[in-house]
Amino acid sequence: MPPKKITRSSAKSNKHTEDVDAQQNVNEESGDSRTGKRKRSAAVKLDVKKNKSDQTSKASYSYWLMKSEPESRIENGVDVKFGIEDLKALPNQTGCWDGVRNYQARNFMRDMKVGQQAFFYHSNCKEPGIAGLMKIVKESYVDHTQFDKKDPHYDPSSKPDNPKWSMVDVQFERMTQRFIPLSELKNYHLQHKVKGGPLKDLALFTRARLSVQPLTAAEFDFVLSLENADPV
Repeated sequence: MPPKKITRSSAKSNKHTEDVDAQQNVNEESGDSRTGKRKRSAAVKLDVKKNKSDQTSKASYSYWLMKSEPESRIENGVDVKFGIEDLKALPNQTGCWDGVRNYQARNFMRDMKVGQQAFFYHSNCKEPGIAGLMKIVKESYVDHTQFDKKDPHYDPSSKPDNPKWSMVDVQFERMTQRFIPLSELKNYHLQHKVKGGPLKDLALFTRARLSVQPLTAAEFDFVLSLENADPV
């Protein structure tokens, strides 16, 4: 069993902040039973939505945003605090991103490659936002916390011969030149939705519940450029 490392809050907060998304079901009861015309139209729309969803899930990403809690919060007797300073304090400034219990977030981690960059995002705190940068140093492998009965994210339904959950190892790279708050990112997101821009579809707002989120190169570059810009 891998050595026990400091447990991160993003992982630890997943049960607190993430649910498997069950809100994407489409109401199929709006068709006209007399002609079947609108039912066929609804079916076509469903196929289009499914294809778009499949394309999104299969899209290739090279940049990420990963959430973690920098302030103390006790869950099942364990303090799940893990901010960017905690990552910096680990040996070789490297730790495992364990405890993710959302299937889509897990799948994103399974897509990660060594050397890819991620924003370290402070969540569930007084001022959420981006605190720094880290990189992926080990690709997905079995998350041992799912088998640990003392861990807040123990999953009795997951078995060693068929584990459900994975994790990656990340290494601190640097702090951003300034803290980039959620409020500022939201302002740009709303502006770009109206006028066009790289943050119009930012997952931080379109898939807000996920603690592990993909970023396009354009999104990553724009957000990173904000560290040298005046706050808005």
